[in-house]
Formats: sequence, C-alpha cells, structure tokens
Amino acid sequence: MYALNAHDFQMILAACLLALGAITFVLGIVVLVFRAAGGNTRALANQTAKLAQKGLTDDVSGLVGNASALVESLNQMSKSASGVGVFLVIISIIFMAASYFVVTLIR
Repeated sequence: MYALNAHDFQMILAACLLALGAITFVLGIVVLVFRAAGGNTRALANQTAKLAQKGLTDDVSGLVGNASALVESLNQMSKSASGVGVFLVIISIIFMAASYFVVTLIR
C-alpha cells in the first residue's frame, strides 16, 4: 500500500482543482458558443419576424403584439444562456486560481 504524505495530498488536490477548472472552462465556452446563439433560437426569431411582418400587412395588431413579446422572450433566453456560460467561466478561473494557490503552499 502506498503511504500518502501531505505533499502528495496537496499535489493531488491541486491536480483535481486544475482538472475541474479546465472542464468547467470548456463547458462554459461551449454554453457561450452553442447555447447563447443556438440554431433553434435563430430559427424561432426568424419565424417570429415573418409572423410580425404578416401581422403588419394583414393589419392584425394583436399578432404584432404577441410577436414582439415572443422576441423579447427570446432575448431574455439568450441572455440567460450567456449568463450561465459566463458564470461557468468565472468558476473555472476560481478553480484554477485555487489550484495555483495550493501548489504555492507546498513546502
């Protein structure tokens, strides 16, 4: 059996924190790139714009109001996805800084 001393434990802890930081960073970037500007959101926004245009040409004011509410909801959804991505990136930076701090404490 391998005896684990304090130095080894600190190195394992730092490696785990660094790995968690790297995984969280990649997940944050993926969320920012793919979820914030996802294809479904863009397709829905395009269809909503067409719907609003049809409402204007057919003089249906309720349709235009509902379409504008839908566009506002899409904007909020996009902001939420961006917020999650930025949060994950910030957490990853904290994990990596903690890993560096643990390594600098090793004597």
